[in-house]
Amino acid sequence: MSAILPPSERLWWKQPIAKIEWFWIAIAFVWAMIMFVMMVYWHINGKQNLSNEVYKTTPEMFAAKTEKFIKENTIRTETDQQIPVVKVPAGGEGYLMARLWNWYPILELEAGKTYKIHLSAMDYQHGFSLQPVNINIQVLPGYEHVVKMTPTKAGTYAIVCNEYCGIGHHTMLGRIYVK
Repeated sequence: MSAILPPSERLWWKQPIAKIEWFWIAIAFVWAMIMFVMMVYWHINGKQNLSNEVYKTTPEMFAAKTEKFIKENTIRTETDQQIPVVKVPAGGEGYLMARLWNWYPILELEAGKTYKIHLSAMDYQHGFSLQPVNINIQVLPGYEHVVKMTPTKAGTYAIVCNEYCGIGHHTMLGRIYVK
């Protein structure tokens, strides 16, 4: 017999299944059930999954909410593009907008306080990857993602877009300061 020739038994699927094959099918089924139970367990008890809320919106509505938030809470501007640094009220809500090719504005948070950060994209699908804490969310236009965050350490955290969004994708960076 060779791989080039057809099988000698043309109706191979009508042949009885051998004991060793049943053994491997049973092992695969048991392993799949273990993995299924572990996924549910880690989602409920694990600390690595981010539970967030998602709402339908329009880019215009989200941009208006973001601009209002920026107008009320700006403390200074930074970078060559004069991006506003906005202090989110302790225990309050902050807005972060993804657009070609930046995150707008820069947020300033306090360590130990819980915040709700609203994310949305104005144009294309973007990725919100907060480093070094490894929060990773796909941000889509037309949807408002609300993420609960409680920063524990002071520092500067980088926001990286990890969904290819065009020719300037490599420059799409943002910041969150934690005081």
